[in-house]
Amino acid sequence: MTLLEDLASRGLIAQVSDEAGLASHLAEGPRTLYCGFDPTADSLHIGNLVPLLTLRRFQEAGHKPILLLGGATGLIGDPSGRSDERSLNDGTIVADWVENIHRQVRGLLDFDGNNPAVIANNLDWTSELDVISFLRDIGKHFSVNAMMQRDSVRSRLERDDEGISFTEFSYMLLQAMDFFELASRSDCSLQIGGSDQWGNIVSGVDLVRRKLSREVFALTVPLITKADGTKFGKTAAGAIWLDGRKTTPYSFYQFWLNTADADVEHFLKVFTFLELDTISGLMTEFAESPQLRAAQRRLAIEVTTLVHGQAAVESAQRITAALFDGALSSLTEEDLEQLRLDGMSYSEVSPGDGLVSVLADAQLAPSRGQARKLVSGNGVRLNGEVNNDPEATLDFTDALHGRYYLLRRGKKNWHLLLRKDV
Repeated sequence: MTLLEDLASRGLIAQVSDEAGLASHLAEGPRTLYCGFDPTADSLHIGNLVPLLTLRRFQEAGHKPILLLGGATGLIGDPSGRSDERSLNDGTIVADWVENIHRQVRGLLDFDGNNPAVIANNLDWTSELDVISFLRDIGKHFSVNAMMQRDSVRSRLERDDEGISFTEFSYMLLQAMDFFELASRSDCSLQIGGSDQWGNIVSGVDLVRRKLSREVFALTVPLITKADGTKFGKTAAGAIWLDGRKTTPYSFYQFWLNTADADVEHFLKVFTFLELDTISGLMTEFAESPQLRAAQRRLAIEVTTLVHGQAAVESAQRITAALFDGALSSLTEEDLEQLRLDGMSYSEVSPGDGLVSVLADAQLAPSRGQARKLVSGNGVRLNGEVNNDPEATLDFTDALHGRYYLLRRGKKNWHLLLRKDV
């Protein structure tokens, strides 16, 4: 199976500028391709994994990937997929976001070996560019009539309440210039991106052809959706980020573990490097014993390992086992801090505080009287052990790592207690 055939089998091709031509081009030898990411936040999210991992698939097939960070285009704002104007961010903030993203992607591509990945920043060729040169050398190759037919522009022009600024209208030219610069500097012949980038990408194809008389190619990957029609990558707590400080590895792991049955095969194909035969075997096993959720477990392990590493998977599995099976003694101090960062309710307590008052203050019981009844009725566990003494106090001699108690009322109501620093 060729690379393009594998991508198609995984549902990873939305549009190609010339599929037969690209197939022939790739078959002739190693090629250079790129994908751009604008810093619109201080972290990429899991939707960005689709083109990122597609870059890696090309690299594993012997091609050379360039990951382009939009230090310049991030200052402008891409109108694609938006119904309103983006807020312009300060240059210092965008530069910081570029650095954050730079760190995040280093583990997702191979930067050594025979075809090492390269990270570029389009600010390198735009920061010193004067407006007259830009208009003469780039702008003259674009027809405003054609630009206005692009979906990203037309959808905004058709709205009575929201037009499009010249700033965002010019974004297409800047992205096209990126393709031209990389074609000139690095012999780059393919740009990939999300399907919402199609208009911008083919504008780059046209510009390279006009200025360099060279044939280059465009390929987009689909924007991932869930089978039930809900938005992919969003939870009640918000987006799922690649930055472990914004979405902890445990929450990241749980997101994939909770994948709906209808989505798990598709996500295995898109977000993992498992062979298609292996995925087929997993789905057979899943069909025979769906309650074991073997496909979801494998998906969670594979994607979390890719983004956060093996140690993060082991931590996520420890926390999962602790909360669902009661194996609290295995939790490390870092695991407990993840729970706090994930939003588990917590409070600081002092040695000698009473269990009943702590329960009421943590709102695990509506009153101290109700808390006393819960404790006496074996309804409360402290670090996994039933405590039925309403006079009990917390002395921290049995605390996890000398500092933490996990308090549980019933089966699902958890509260983290931290020893108050003196």
